[in-house]
Amino acid sequence: MSERLFHVAAAPFEAARRVCILPEGHRSRRLHGHSFLARVRAELPLDWARFPGGGTDALKSALESCVAALDYRDLNEHLPVPTDENLARWVWGCLDVPGIESVGIQSTRDQGADLDRDEHAHIWRRFRFEAAHRLPKVPEGHQCRRMHGHGFEVILHADQALADQDMGVDFDHLGALWTPQHEALHCACLNDIPGLENPTSEMLAAWLWRRLKPELPALSWITVYETVTAGCHYDGSQYRIWKEQRFESALRLTHAPNGDRRRQLHGHSYRLRLHLTAPLDDVLGWTLDYGDVKEGFKPVYKRLDHHLLNDLPRLNGTDPANLALWMREEVAAQLPQLDRIDLHQTFGCGAVLCWGNEGPALPA
Repeated sequence: MSERLFHVAAAPFEAARRVCILPEGHRSRRLHGHSFLARVRAELPLDWARFPGGGTDALKSALESCVAALDYRDLNEHLPVPTDENLARWVWGCLDVPGIESVGIQSTRDQGADLDRDEHAHIWRRFRFEAAHRLPKVPEGHQCRRMHGHGFEVILHADQALADQDMGVDFDHLGALWTPQHEALHCACLNDIPGLENPTSEMLAAWLWRRLKPELPALSWITVYETVTAGCHYDGSQYRIWKEQRFESALRLTHAPNGDRRRQLHGHSYRLRLHLTAPLDDVLGWTLDYGDVKEGFKPVYKRLDHHLLNDLPRLNGTDPANLALWMREEVAAQLPQLDRIDLHQTFGCGAVLCWGNEGPALPA
């Protein structure tokens, strides 16, 4: 797959709604409210923003202006059926932005819908369980060989050709499918469960896939968060892991016009997610060790964290897009399995650089 560079932005809004197409007695038929988050991903032309490097902020500003019409409103006054999917359609139609790839609406922290240009709806819902495990196949002395535990998170993803439908899979249906999995996994030692004798993130994702795919044909990915900074996606054939890090940096946007505050010295707490694809190691039960990913990126991380980005050699610009391009070049030799970089300068706003299979439209 050829390299693709996206800008991403997110904007919150508070609103009330009724979803009257749901069955009688469903709680969402009553007037209720959410803290919504709208998200957009776009492959922006180089000259779209007012100045080079201004794409992320310009996209964020456009999205905020769009959702301002929904903030503290009754959504039924804007849309007859204000599902997450229809809200994504409304936002898409409101945005005067070229190159939009997807628009998402997150109605709670744990659920949402992303709509792409082909009217495919990517529906997702997040679940949690607490469990112990150990990895018996890793070398002696590895910390994961010891018995330990995690607060795991799992996201079930469903992909549907939405056409003219008002909604895809009901979030409650995903919840019903998850209930027996929660009963099996919560407050358990995963090693004691048949099929999970070597309970890596990859093995857990595959175990869940085998149990859920027959009941949910639209299931497209399973995501397992082993920790808040590391996890695995599985689509029935391909494993993709990620490792997340934060770094604190200062910068100037030197192409910003005179008088623009972004020309001044300022800073961000960046959120970086490295995605990697590799074959499954049949013995160890994983594709890569998360610790090895962190170690491979360490030389680049040390040049980013608590530094002035403008001092980096060979960096064409300190905006998220140019930073992601620079990172790819700097880390290519250490992490050849890397095929996607997500870099956010503020919550939900930044750049996504892909050069492998793009994978799911991941929730924030």
